[in-house]
Amino acid sequence: MSQSRAASNQESDSVFQRFFHWEAAGSIVLLAATIVALVWANSPWAESYHDLTHTYLGISWGEHAFKLSLQHWVNDALMVVFFFVVGLEIKREMVLGQLSSFRQSVLPVAAAIGGMVVPAAIYIALNAGGEGASGWGVPMATDIAFALGIMALFGTRAPIGLKVFLTALAIADDLGAVLVIALFYTEKVRLGALVVAAVFLFMLFVASNRRVRRVGVYVFLVLGVWIAIFASGVHATVAGILVALMIPVRARIDPEKFFSTAEESLATLRKSDLTRDSMVDDEEQMIALEELHGAAGDMAPPGPVLEHYLHLPQAFLILPLFALFNAGVVLGEGLFETLANPISIGIVLGLVVGKQLGVWLFSWLAIRSGYADMPEGVTWAQIWGVSCLAGVGFTMSLFVSELAFKDPELVSEAKVGILVASLIAGVWGYLVLARSLPQTGEK
Repeated sequence: MSQSRAASNQESDSVFQRFFHWEAAGSIVLLAATIVALVWANSPWAESYHDLTHTYLGISWGEHAFKLSLQHWVNDALMVVFFFVVGLEIKREMVLGQLSSFRQSVLPVAAAIGGMVVPAAIYIALNAGGEGASGWGVPMATDIAFALGIMALFGTRAPIGLKVFLTALAIADDLGAVLVIALFYTEKVRLGALVVAAVFLFMLFVASNRRVRRVGVYVFLVLGVWIAIFASGVHATVAGILVALMIPVRARIDPEKFFSTAEESLATLRKSDLTRDSMVDDEEQMIALEELHGAAGDMAPPGPVLEHYLHLPQAFLILPLFALFNAGVVLGEGLFETLANPISIGIVLGLVVGKQLGVWLFSWLAIRSGYADMPEGVTWAQIWGVSCLAGVGFTMSLFVSELAFKDPELVSEAKVGILVASLIAGVWGYLVLARSLPQTGEK
């Protein structure tokens, strides 16, 4: 039993290390795309940037047409993959990781709640009744890529418990942001389309649990969910989360079954005259190979496998494209005037002050109440540093700003606030951690 538990913990640590590596590396590309967008939008070629983001692509038939701008294709279609990966991360953590038990989940969930409620309250206090009142969800989110990227700069100085806490906090925060998008940033819901989406989701669940292996079946069902959610009025990216929740994160067969099937298949193949092309005429060899392949496929959990393969395009293609098409705000001479408006001030104070106060205070309450434990090797000063890093909103905050405001001028004001707040929070978080983490060689 102890060996099994140790193997499980080692596998969990391996999954976390790969996840941390991809997110940290992806933050560099994300930062580069953000800089390109800002420079391009404020250069003599700014008009070409605007023309690119507002280029419409789609299909037409007869008198009908379905067209979206490139920016909307990125936000409504490509970002579905991002939310799908987020959903896989959430389910993995809830089933196998830091959110899988009550005591493990109390600290990151409490921290995430504090990091959402306090910033939203600060924003509302400054914008209640004004034209920016609907933007209260903007300062609630944490950008996991940038936060982990900054944490990665400290290497082994940062204890694994602190990295796990930040990751679990950001994932719980993502779940909260998705719920906010689904519940509060949906103008009109069409129940008929939601019913159709539910039917497709049920069929996807059945196909996954019946071990259907035809890729075309899953492509058809996933497209059905996306189209139905898009037609329902709920933002289409929510489809990514819903689909991810249908994907198993555990192996479909027990190890004993896998070993017995593999051993029987290998024994059959060893007894036969196996060559690189002998199975073409030998039905027994073909059956043995298919059983071996099927057992290996059933032993590999679909959720973590998909997460592994999708992290690369998510981190190095989808998120950089999102930044390129959404971070290009015009700064100009009126930057300080823009920052002086209630929307920008609310976002800056929400992310920089609200996140620090909310994450640290709710973490303190969770631990002092006895419901949660301080992560091993972590100090209160380091928890404060993570609370500061949580103020790096960026990706999810930019995304919510597009949903919260219809006026392009208000969107621009919100984005300026997000960029400034994320820069301040990132630098401040780094400085706090640099002071609180042990120096190289210290224990």
